[in-house]
Amino acid sequence: MAGKQDKEALKAAKAQRKAESKAKRSQIWQAFKMQRKEDPWLIPWMLGVFLLVTGVIFLLGAWWGIEWMALPVGIMFGVLGAVIVFGRRVQKNVFSKADGQPGAGAWALENLKRGWRVTPTVAATTQLDAVHRVLGRPGIVLVAEGAPHRVKALLAQEKKRVARLVGDTPIYDMIIGNEEGQVPLAKLQSKLMKLPRNLGPKQVDTLEKRLSALASRGAAMPKGPMPQGAKMRNIQRTIRRR
Repeated sequence: MAGKQDKEALKAAKAQRKAESKAKRSQIWQAFKMQRKEDPWLIPWMLGVFLLVTGVIFLLGAWWGIEWMALPVGIMFGVLGAVIVFGRRVQKNVFSKADGQPGAGAWALENLKRGWRVTPTVAATTQLDAVHRVLGRPGIVLVAEGAPHRVKALLAQEKKRVARLVGDTPIYDMIIGNEEGQVPLAKLQSKLMKLPRNLGPKQVDTLEKRLSALASRGAAMPKGPMPQGAKMRNIQRTIRRR
């Protein structure tokens, strides 16, 4: 009886993995078709990278007299290079569409790789300006989005509030935007990744417990880019002044 149940469980797990893989391939194909419509240079770039990588590895193989053995390796790395180009151009397109929309900063932060603890909207205004808190190995990073003349004061207030609790822990601040001294949305993640590593994993865990006392009292802002045509008046009602 147990053996039969184990076989059924394995069969079900295999079917689930197969369905997930099929769904993932379908999503990638849909993303490719959408990107191809909006990006006429997508296929030329992908094809160019594929041919370049494959050709270089083939020539290196010919130098050693093993060109036909190197060809499959070249094709494999050529496909990998084309996939990387596809991913980069899709990412660029997504960020360009999200740029300037309320909540885009929180969306970008929540798509960071592992190791970052993101708390969206720790401070906000009724005009949809917001400050998001990011905790990681560099320390604490406060990221603001909204009108510069409003978020600067909001950011300074939140930085002062956090500093009272964390002592000498490094605190960085950034404002999302395309003006001088600001960080473009598309470069936000890379900017965070380049910050120095000042804390160990255990220190980050301890700091996270301290910061839990600073949970935002306001209602959360949208965590992704606002859809076009959204009723801003209804959204503003959900956000309270601190």
